[in-house]
Amino acid sequence: MNIRISDTGDIDQLLKVTRACADFMIKNGIFQWNEHYPSRKAFEGDIERNELYVLENDDRSVIGSIVISTIMDDVYKPVKWLTSNNRNHIYIHRLAVHPDHQGKGYAQMLMDHAEDHAKQNGYESVRLDTFSKNLRNQKFYELRGYKRLDKIFFPEKSEHPFYCYEKLLG
Repeated sequence: MNIRISDTGDIDQLLKVTRACADFMIKNGIFQWNEHYPSRKAFEGDIERNELYVLENDDRSVIGSIVISTIMDDVYKPVKWLTSNNRNHIYIHRLAVHPDHQGKGYAQMLMDHAEDHAKQNGYESVRLDTFSKNLRNQKFYELRGYKRLDKIFFPEKSEHPFYCYEKLLG
């Protein structure tokens, strides 16, 4: 397994991974992602900012991804984070592992990569959100030491909230 920075040649494979994840979640009653999200445009922006990393298996097929961003989206501004400033943190988005490869520790590997990146670059914490109906993800982050904080809403995705999480690195 290898984690590397993504390029535009990965987008078609990434869309297959995230669509498979969306289908898997929908089958399990979790309406977090759909055929419109994550989108090609979102991945193109991630790549332009050098924030998108892919996990590829031994035959170089992309089986997972993670976005490691320093940009605080506006929706996060009202959140009462564990840290007082909003200038020295990373934000995780679009963590995905193809359903055929889930349960093998690959999401842990991607999060380890993100947290190591944050520590090596002197960030105070890692912040993210996950869908309130996705209990599996909530447990995943909580077992990694993330603290659940405020709710945020993405009305275009769901009437249900998303929970914000933060993990201090110091």
